[in-house]
Amino acid sequence: MSTVRNVNAPPPEHVMVLDGQGWVGLVNHMGDETTAVNAARVSFGKMQDQMGERDVGLLRYLIEHHHTSPLEHVVFTFLVHCPLFVRSQWHRHRMWSYNEISRRYTEVDITFYVPPVVREQAEDNRQASVDSGNLDQDELRRLITENNERCMQVYQTLLDRGACREQARGVLPQNMMTTFWGTVDLHNLLSFIQLRDSDHAQWEIRQYAVAIKQLVRPYLPNIAKIMKW
Repeated sequence: MSTVRNVNAPPPEHVMVLDGQGWVGLVNHMGDETTAVNAARVSFGKMQDQMGERDVGLLRYLIEHHHTSPLEHVVFTFLVHCPLFVRSQWHRHRMWSYNEISRRYTEVDITFYVPPVVREQAEDNRQASVDSGNLDQDELRRLITENNERCMQVYQTLLDRGACREQARGVLPQNMMTTFWGTVDLHNLLSFIQLRDSDHAQWEIRQYAVAIKQLVRPYLPNIAKIMKW
């Protein structure tokens, strides 16, 4: 008999992020480093079962010279629990395939992200922030929590008075947590990690990129070394 599981609970193979408020889990994968090597060598009519030293060199060549199509035969599927604003940044990576929990269909398990540290706006970069240590963390986190509670009260009142879910959800803030499936090939996964595990990326989404490296490293040991993970 099949088992129905709550999608807002992490799968067995996962990494917690955002001070335990979010997570990313590896649901499934297809192929490995040998798959990419065999795809690259199909032009010569050759295949093999295990990686050798020359194959590691070939992987390095493929990555360094942007010969990416062999990497696209390796695929990973993740389950991600993150704030809406992280989801929006993530979905800018359009070569992923996504399916997300819908608040048109369910109002259960609604939670909100409260930053472990509230950062200041960077003076020299409109889209960056800094942890200066100058802010009253307890007060700002209290304000965020109070707003979460107010928004949730309005949302519940709308539902209680007959409003539909698809409109009532409009009062919920950007720090509401959401859950989505994301499937991506290895080429585009490497691109995601390069862009999001960067000093230029927002701290929150960077935590997910670091966690994904931890999840896929056992399946990509040589690529992890090549990419200096």
